[in-house]
Amino acid sequence: MPPVLRLVLDLLTPHDPGPVAYARRLADVDGVDGVNVALIETDKEVENVKLTVEGDDVRVDPIEAAVDDLGGTIHSIDEVACGERLVEESRTPQDGRS
Repeated sequence: MPPVLRLVLDLLTPHDPGPVAYARRLADVDGVDGVNVALIETDKEVENVKLTVEGDDVRVDPIEAAVDDLGGTIHSIDEVACGERLVEESRTPQDGRS
């Protein structure tokens, strides 16, 4: 089975722990080479963040467990890249005009 090279998740997280804790904890998961946590929206009690994880063999279950351990909830898996190399998304006419 081809390895997962990139996983992009939409998360709902508490304010504490913050994004630095999420990035550090998830970067420590086996198979992960890098993590990006981007704040999308914040309100009084929670934050909505975009989590991007890349590596040679990203395992989804340990990522989900780490998010859960930190008190977060996965809303959706927004992108998955698998195979021998990363393939970047291409714009098409369906994407609209910029």
